[in-house]
Amino acid sequence: MTRDPLGRGRPRDEHIDTAVLQATAHTLEKSGYRAVAIEDIARRAGVSKSAVYRRWPNRRRLVLAVLAERLGRLEAPDTGCTLCDLHECLVLASEALSRVGAETLAQLTAEGAGEPDLHEELLAVVVEPPRRAVHRTLFTARQRGDLADGVDLPLAVDQLCALTFYRQLFGQAPLGPDEIEAMVTAMLRGIAADYSALLREYAVHESHDPAAPA
Repeated sequence: MTRDPLGRGRPRDEHIDTAVLQATAHTLEKSGYRAVAIEDIARRAGVSKSAVYRRWPNRRRLVLAVLAERLGRLEAPDTGCTLCDLHECLVLASEALSRVGAETLAQLTAEGAGEPDLHEELLAVVVEPPRRAVHRTLFTARQRGDLADGVDLPLAVDQLCALTFYRQLFGQAPLGPDEIEAMVTAMLRGIAADYSALLREYAVHESHDPAAPA
């Protein structure tokens, strides 16, 4: 249990948090945002409705908590291979968003249109973690000298992330690994200091990857 550092109120039971978030994630993946109901989630989690409401005042906040927990785990890989790391970043982001579902993202976006606070929270929870991971990878690549001088990193981040979000938000088939590789190589062709060197680095990295196809 996690206790209030000021000693106020009852301690918060982390097992309840975990059970509720897992039940919500299961419902989102199986049936989407519209199917999330506090009463059903409480029953699945084996807790009372009041226990859920004490933590999250409505289903919107509950769903955002699931997204924050899921997308907040995204980390930028750092293998020393720029193409590999960018590819992995975007694959992880695409897979995480796919599990959330286009309907959920669209519904939350629509609800946030008239509520600035919700809109800002949605950006912070859904958009920023993938952007931070991609930005960190590009920043590291620039530090290594892999990017051309004068590259606008925020613009490059937006260009790399935009198609991933677009495909998820409008319900099209999410980007697969091959499409992401094509997008990353197309971007790097324009911003790399030595694109051919990055391709050679990628080939060497893949040849030593035990998970790579023989």
